[in-house]
Amino acid sequence: MATAASRGVKDFIFEWEGKDRNGKIVRGETRASGENQVQAMLRRQGVLPSKIKKRRMSSGKKIKPKDIALFTRQMATMMKAGVPLLQAFDIVGRGNTNPSVGKLLNDIRADVETGTSLNAAFRKYPLYFDSLYCNLVEAGESAGILEALLDRLAMYMEKTEAIKGKIKSALMYPISVVIVAFVVVTVIMIFVIPAFKEVFTSFGADLPAPTLFVMGISEVFVKWWWLIFGVIGGSFYFFMQAWQRSEKVQMFMDRALLKLPVFGILIEKSAVARWTRTLSTMFAAGVPLVEALDSVGGAAGNSVYAMATEKIQQEVSTGTSLTSAMSNANVFPSMVIQMCAIGEESGSIDHMLGKAADFYEEEVDEMVAGLSSLMEPIIIVFLGGLIGGIVVSMYLPIFKLGQVV
Repeated sequence: MATAASRGVKDFIFEWEGKDRNGKIVRGETRASGENQVQAMLRRQGVLPSKIKKRRMSSGKKIKPKDIALFTRQMATMMKAGVPLLQAFDIVGRGNTNPSVGKLLNDIRADVETGTSLNAAFRKYPLYFDSLYCNLVEAGESAGILEALLDRLAMYMEKTEAIKGKIKSALMYPISVVIVAFVVVTVIMIFVIPAFKEVFTSFGADLPAPTLFVMGISEVFVKWWWLIFGVIGGSFYFFMQAWQRSEKVQMFMDRALLKLPVFGILIEKSAVARWTRTLSTMFAAGVPLVEALDSVGGAAGNSVYAMATEKIQQEVSTGTSLTSAMSNANVFPSMVIQMCAIGEESGSIDHMLGKAADFYEEEVDEMVAGLSSLMEPIIIVFLGGLIGGIVVSMYLPIFKLGQVV
């Protein structure tokens, strides 16, 4: 199926129907800037079009790493089955439910169709295909084992996304509970407490200290709720922007996250698992060590490990062994260093690093499962103490009045 890559022009999908050289009716769809371009492409393929229908291509959803991982797995499966590369792109592009992914694959296919190598076509889209991805594809093309490298890449991306998902689920649970608790307390402070305050003013007696404290907080919420929400929302927005744009803030936060109680250990094991998995994948593909370390640091997902990887790369490039350089970095567990040393001695670094990655991925799984069961009672106690404390504070005057009566 022919596809046009007309960048800078609005994208249109053309559904067409016609007859091939044997008189057989064929149907399909292609992307082009106009109907004349579709007719020209079909004529070059020997298809006499009888109907060409244009439909506007929707903008689609954002392309996520999961979409790229799924695309890689599909390509690896089809190429192993003997499907030609361009035909595999057509099948994956048509079958994807996200139009944005379909557009991206059509553009890449058009580049490959005009003679561009696959890795060079991927390098035009660094937002979706990082240097690790492109380097492995280039190694696969050079060695003639592209389908095997795509399969290894798909496995690597699937494991990486699985770890990311587990870390997010472990962190999102307490964060969501804190947000819900804040919303509930805000509603109580703005709408419920003032009603109690009107009742208590008719008592004409001194109120308990906890009740006065809660009523004071309620007055602040009622009077300045817009400022409180504005400051919290603005602070969160500017903090996230600084985290994304400032290297100093990123480094500070990454160091702070690693020092968190319980969660810091989880983040550290996740970073080590991704680091070892990435380097193992690069080694297995035959990428030289110094070149492989270019992609490994960023794949760890933590700037502490990215800086450590830069130092390791500098030392390795001057003749230092990988094990010694990793020891000097002071961020890797002793087990990883020992397994790397065994791998260097036996000439199977990729295998030993893969074993280390498997171990730490299992550790992450176990920690997430343990945290999920541990966080539930902690959150129940937290919410019970918070809401219960407010309720008891507001009912203390009633209890006191009952004792007097």
